[in-house]
Amino acid sequence: MALFAVFQTTFLLALLSLRTYESEVLSEPLPLTPESLKVSVNSTCQCLHLQWTVHSLAYHQELKMVFQIQISRFKTSNVIWVENYSTTVKRNQVLHWSWESELPLECAAHFIRMRSMVDDARIPKPGFWSNWSSWEEADAQNMLGHDPLFVFPKDKLVEEGSNVTICYVSRIHQDNISCYLEGVQIYGEQLDRSVSAFELKNVSFIREKGTNVFCKVDQGGVLGGIVLFVSKVLEEPKDFSCETQDLKTLTCTWDPGSDTGLTKQPSQSYTLFESFSGKKTLCKHRNWCDWQVAQDSQETFNFTLLAENYLRKRSVSILFNLTQRVHPMTPYNLLPKNVGATKATMTWKVHSIGNNSTLLCQLELLAEGKVIQQSNVSIKVNGEYLLSELEPDTEYVARVRCAYTNHFWKWSELISQKFNTAEAAPSEAPDVWRNLKLVSGHPTPLSKVHANGKILFYNVIVENLDKPSRFEVLSIPAPASSTELTLDQCSYQIHVTAHNSVGPSPASVIVVSGDPGNEEVEKGRVNGTEDGFSVSWKPQSGDATGYVVEWCDGPQDLPCVLQWKNLGPNTTSTVIRSGAFRPGVRYNFRIYGISTRRMAHLLEKKAGYLEELAPSDNPQVVMSKLTSRSFTLSWKDYSTESQPGFIQGYHVYLKPKAGEQCHPAFEKTVLPEDSVCCKYTIDNPEQKTFVVENLQPESVYEFIVTPYTSVGEGPLDAFTKVTTLDEYSHTLIHIILPMIFCILIVMIICYLKSQWLKEKCYPDSPNPYKSSVLSLIKSKENPHLTIMYVNDCVPDAIEVINKPEGSKIQFLGTRKSPTETEFTKPAYLYLLPTEKNYSGPGPCICFENFTYNQAASDFASCGHFPVTPQAPRHQLGPLTSPENLLKALEQNYMNSLGEIPAGEANLNYVSQLASPTSGDKDSLPTNPPEPALCSEYKMQTAIPLGLASAPPSENSSLSSTTLLGQGEHCR
Repeated sequence: MALFAVFQTTFLLALLSLRTYESEVLSEPLPLTPESLKVSVNSTCQCLHLQWTVHSLAYHQELKMVFQIQISRFKTSNVIWVENYSTTVKRNQVLHWSWESELPLECAAHFIRMRSMVDDARIPKPGFWSNWSSWEEADAQNMLGHDPLFVFPKDKLVEEGSNVTICYVSRIHQDNISCYLEGVQIYGEQLDRSVSAFELKNVSFIREKGTNVFCKVDQGGVLGGIVLFVSKVLEEPKDFSCETQDLKTLTCTWDPGSDTGLTKQPSQSYTLFESFSGKKTLCKHRNWCDWQVAQDSQETFNFTLLAENYLRKRSVSILFNLTQRVHPMTPYNLLPKNVGATKATMTWKVHSIGNNSTLLCQLELLAEGKVIQQSNVSIKVNGEYLLSELEPDTEYVARVRCAYTNHFWKWSELISQKFNTAEAAPSEAPDVWRNLKLVSGHPTPLSKVHANGKILFYNVIVENLDKPSRFEVLSIPAPASSTELTLDQCSYQIHVTAHNSVGPSPASVIVVSGDPGNEEVEKGRVNGTEDGFSVSWKPQSGDATGYVVEWCDGPQDLPCVLQWKNLGPNTTSTVIRSGAFRPGVRYNFRIYGISTRRMAHLLEKKAGYLEELAPSDNPQVVMSKLTSRSFTLSWKDYSTESQPGFIQGYHVYLKPKAGEQCHPAFEKTVLPEDSVCCKYTIDNPEQKTFVVENLQPESVYEFIVTPYTSVGEGPLDAFTKVTTLDEYSHTLIHIILPMIFCILIVMIICYLKSQWLKEKCYPDSPNPYKSSVLSLIKSKENPHLTIMYVNDCVPDAIEVINKPEGSKIQFLGTRKSPTETEFTKPAYLYLLPTEKNYSGPGPCICFENFTYNQAASDFASCGHFPVTPQAPRHQLGPLTSPENLLKALEQNYMNSLGEIPAGEANLNYVSQLASPTSGDKDSLPTNPPEPALCSEYKMQTAIPLGLASAPPSENSSLSSTTLLGQGEHCR
């Protein structure tokens, strides 16, 4: 017992001394400077890894400490980072810390140091920092090779939208280095003589193989570059959901979003973790994953889906009950059986879920793509349902889907099956109408609802009501919907029935009256809307059994596609709808009343537009009755019914000359091109003529006529110019036109009498080769002589024609009274032979040419006078040649020019010729033959009167005429 007391006392004293020592240690400040600091460089992540220890701690002592870390770049004084790192420290424990650099570590040397401070609550006194550790240098450039240019960081992986700093290290120390991002030059900051840095902000994804960055020396061709891998941002999975089809396997699905896969980084991975069981599975697919449900395990599941890649992680969770996420599998073996004309039975099967689970199945029946029936059936394995109220010979589609009965989650996928019902006899008569203009009947094909099968043909029975014993039966194969019937003026009743493989339809009856029915009926207008045309009419009192509205679907200029609508007897309005209706097209509607005898009587006519439009063209205007003050415009060929709207009237635009005011009937308006114009409005669409009055003579006007509807008017495109006449031009026209007419008649007459006028006014010059005078020349030496040359004869006389006023011409040897010689007559001068004993009139030939002197034509006979042989010799001196005679005549002519007025005298040449006995003109016979009578010829030469003297008188001599001597002239 005493020993135990001694041992207890000793233990308490030792414990007390230990606590006293600890309190002393904790109460005193301890120099806990970090030691053994080591720095390493990780180029892959561009990180500095630090590790150190604190040796000054007591054995088994743990203290909470703060370490302040400083990082400098290029030199120790350039501090770029300061951070406090707190942790619990044990004696000789190796501590670690990492720092990621924005600037690639290869581009600059980094220096690191640290100090510490105790931050433990067990030390009451304020803490203080220890001494700084020595600087530790981390220089990654020492690991570079000897290449002249380096670009960093190598193969860096960043997310889209991040900021990245790149740099280059140059060993050639040149300033002309340029860097490019995908071919676009970038600009940065020079950190020292051989290092420059570039900051890329908000980098974007370009391609899976990375983004190219390169630098080069502009002159030397040195090139260096890197590939920067930019990944799309990892998204959180969307629409995460899990469900089961058999309570044995859960299928979880989600929307993964963008794929972050790159050449350097694979696509993101997905892991499914269940928290209640602690199990997880790595999913093999990007958007779905299967989870096997253990038999008789929990019904509640808490799943977490984790998405991750090299840069980040994303997760989403879901909590659910297994039985509330049942999605049944698609039913199968959906088949029709016992299909009739109006009924059919559908059968199908489903996959079982668990033990004796019940499924709710929905059966839908579709016709022409629309659901017409829908029914719900609860089944376990096999399903069956009877469909009724079907239409004969109709194609239907039945489809089935099922859901879990205990808790509805989703319908299964649909299964579909087509089937056709059987045919039945047509249930209704065909809709029949007639077009009397074409003398034809139009049975409308029965709809599928009433045809109850494929229509094979139509039976048409034509019965003559005036002669009941006469009828005609026609069979028209389908799908024809019209036939042409030639009828006379009798009344006929037409029966039309449709036939399919089962039988005929009820008959449709229509009566065509023998009355042509050309009575005038009321005409009106209807307004079209988006729904169609609203047509109404006055109710008919009496035995009307219904009404028919008839129209054509197409425009009036196209062949009519006849349409009609049957209406009941109590109906007085309807809406006509058609997909063929178009804006700007006039549609005509005719309303017929059907009597109890099935006869149709035209009641009203309507016309309307689905939508009126402005006229697209203007009428062709003809201008007439143009005067100095007015003109008339007419457009009678313009059809108002073929226009895109109801024509309400016309606008006549007139552009007057500058400064002219509009007539009071016109209104002043401004055209779209800002020109001023006068406008006259015609509010009667049937008026198609207009007289433009009160105009100025000899003025230019421009006009155009445009129709207008309720929407607008026709285009103001091309104006027509017209110039008004002179105020007196109509008087001149009345004078000039008759003159022109007379001139034309004279020209026609002259043309018809041209030969006669030619002979009288300007006959042809005689052809010397065809002259009859040649027949008088009897040349022995030259019997073939055909032309009389000047050298072959000499003139014997000169005929002088003188026309001076008041002069009197007298001829030698003849006496005439002054009255007979008042007018101008030709004077003949004869050149006679020089024989002394010759006294009688010599032979002569008189030539006369009306072409040269028409006045001489009145005196075509030769005149001659005697010349005495006692004439002075000097006056009858010989003329050796005709040339001498011409010279003498020319000289005498020049002397007489001043005595006779020009144009008042002519000289005609007359030749006297004796037939020589030989061809030599120089050896004439001494005894000439007896002179013959003178022969008349046309005069051949015209010589002015000045070449001869005045007409001879009784006391005058031929002093001005030189006669040839004997033997020197032609005979």
